[in-house]
Amino acid sequence: MRERRRGMRRWLVLSALLIGAAGCATMDDTTVELTIRPGSPFREIADSLHAHGVVTFPRLFGAFAARRGRDRSTRYGTYVIRRGASWEGILHALQTGEGIINRVTIPEGLPLWESLPIISEKLAIPLDSLEVAVRDPGLLTRLGVPKGTSTVEGYLFPATYDFPSQVTARYVVEQMVTRFEQRWDPAWDARLTEVKMTRHQVVTLASIVEKEVRKGSERPTVAAVYLNRLKVRMALQADPTVQYAMKVRPGRVLYRHLTIDSPYNTYKYPGLPPGPIAAPGKASLEATLFPAKVPYRFFVAHPDGHHEFRTTYEEHLEAITFVREVARLDSLARLDSIARADSLP
Repeated sequence: MRERRRGMRRWLVLSALLIGAAGCATMDDTTVELTIRPGSPFREIADSLHAHGVVTFPRLFGAFAARRGRDRSTRYGTYVIRRGASWEGILHALQTGEGIINRVTIPEGLPLWESLPIISEKLAIPLDSLEVAVRDPGLLTRLGVPKGTSTVEGYLFPATYDFPSQVTARYVVEQMVTRFEQRWDPAWDARLTEVKMTRHQVVTLASIVEKEVRKGSERPTVAAVYLNRLKVRMALQADPTVQYAMKVRPGRVLYRHLTIDSPYNTYKYPGLPPGPIAAPGKASLEATLFPAKVPYRFFVAHPDGHHEFRTTYEEHLEAITFVREVARLDSLARLDSIARADSLP
């Protein structure tokens, strides 16, 4: 009889602890990021919650979940959980997926036709919904996208985003354009007058710089070349604008491509194209606003992406010959190295 009473007493104490802990939320509003992988046993999940400072007593938490039959229906994913959440609230999140974040990374230099499929896949948003959202005139106006532009091209800031589940296309566009506004330094507005450009023109040129540069330190010099050309009304002759007009990924632009009839073809039409051709990052925006003080008007790229810069056309032709010769010698050296390796016993 005494043992039975002790057992009953322990059960009552445990039940009281479980009930108390279940409803015991605290004022701690800090959040933690926790990843639950497919097939993770609940004990491992409880230990992880404990390690992240969310659950103080992982074994009690496990017992609480088991008594309610809620320890076998956890959704996997990466969660953002408040440290002060109650056990009941934590279990609700783990069962419903509430608090799961979907991480999307958009690299610098992607046009909409490359970035939207990434967003669609990561967030399970229909691609056509995104395509409608980025062209919605009312949304563009509300977000402050310059008048006369038909899309948010250039204004979906390249970065890593954490979105909750089941977001809409409009919400995603709003967040990414808002991030652009947050990254635009207010001090840059004064600089617009000095470079004699509107913000939209800066974003447009920065997008070309972003697509052209593979070596980050060259951004201010490449921007200077284009600005120097604009000052004397020279055509920009930027290969990335032709690629944008053709809707193709970066590759070699051939002479036959230079005649394509598009306002984005800066070989055919002088001045800036109508709008950005990709999403420029902060470094390219800064390079366009604060270009290098150089006289160059020409550049040619080496196979590895770095450039030779020149001031006159005659110097540019010599640079082209030099780059081709360097590439030829490098190719011969590689072939010789392969031949030597093949001849070894």
